[in-house]
Amino acid sequence: MAKAKYTPDKNGWYSTLVWDGTYDRYGRKHRKQLRTKKSSKELERMVNEFRTLVESRELTVKSTYTVQAYAQEWIKVYKSGKELNTLAMYQNIVDKHFARLKDVKLSDVRRIHLHLLLNDIPDATGRQIYLTFKQVIKSAILDRYLPESALNDIFADTKPPKPAPKEKRALLESEKQALFTADLAPMEKAFLWIIYGCGLRREEALALTIFDIDLNRSILTVNKALVFDGNNPVLKGTKTENSVRSVPMPGFLTEYLKYYTKWINGTNLFYSRGNIHITKSSYTKMWKRIVNALSEVDKENLRIRELTAHVFRHNYCSNLCYQIPAVSIKKIAQLMGDTEAVVLKVYNHMILEKEDAASAIENALAPSNKNLTSGVKNA
Repeated sequence: MAKAKYTPDKNGWYSTLVWDGTYDRYGRKHRKQLRTKKSSKELERMVNEFRTLVESRELTVKSTYTVQAYAQEWIKVYKSGKELNTLAMYQNIVDKHFARLKDVKLSDVRRIHLHLLLNDIPDATGRQIYLTFKQVIKSAILDRYLPESALNDIFADTKPPKPAPKEKRALLESEKQALFTADLAPMEKAFLWIIYGCGLRREEALALTIFDIDLNRSILTVNKALVFDGNNPVLKGTKTENSVRSVPMPGFLTEYLKYYTKWINGTNLFYSRGNIHITKSSYTKMWKRIVNALSEVDKENLRIRELTAHVFRHNYCSNLCYQIPAVSIKKIAQLMGDTEAVVLKVYNHMILEKEDAASAIENALAPSNKNLTSGVKNA
């Protein structure tokens, strides 16, 4: 006769501890006690059944979390390593929009709650809410607070709102003229001419120091970025490995930086009073002054008030694309700190506009005058 796997205690209970698929705060496996008075075989059946539930992810752990409270914890635990701007976006969504679900238990979350979050919300914000909510629900499933079926139950037949189309435009001729005639302070002019003449991202330009400027060779080096944590400036690495690069400076920029690098105090090109780097509030005020100065020159252009630093980056790349084949797509990508795939995705329509297949075929395949004459005579 086979020996029983479990033995009863002095009160006749057969019991054992079984892992429920979760971990405690110290990373140790959390176990649940299973017990019966029937027999060792019955307990063995209970253990196998429980393990099947764990493996199929159908077992959930009791929780006192509300949806908003869990989302707050999700940011702290699972998103702590994200970029500051990304963290701020998550925090804003959870604080402002998930407040509608502050009294809804996580275990009670249903499809209707997703729609409550999306009701009367613009598409751009709604898309962020949808994607954030989906990440939170996936995390709750992995933490065993929700069954795996919850994902399909909540998001079935509900697609994320479409992202708002981002306007991609180059500078108007009147705006380009205003760049060089507007009444700008030295720091404002340096920032504006750098993003115009070198196509840098805002955070790349704000991080520049005098050591990144080679005035003899007219080369500007990008190897860091300045982002904001609230109002505070934070120095970090570039967006990607491709973003580390050297960019040629046009002549007008080199000449101006010769003056500007002697005018500034310290080594950082852009800074605030009492701070070696520029703060967010100081940058916001500086950009507002820049736009106001450009508007004074180009008063009839209503769109000039909508200018952002990224428009100048787009303008830079657009103008380079119109210089193909004098400059290759690979080189444009290097100058932008992007990949060739990104450049093609965003600017392919400009490259296609410039193509003239008929002329290219004519120039490549048309016979010389001598061959043409000979061929006609022999026809």
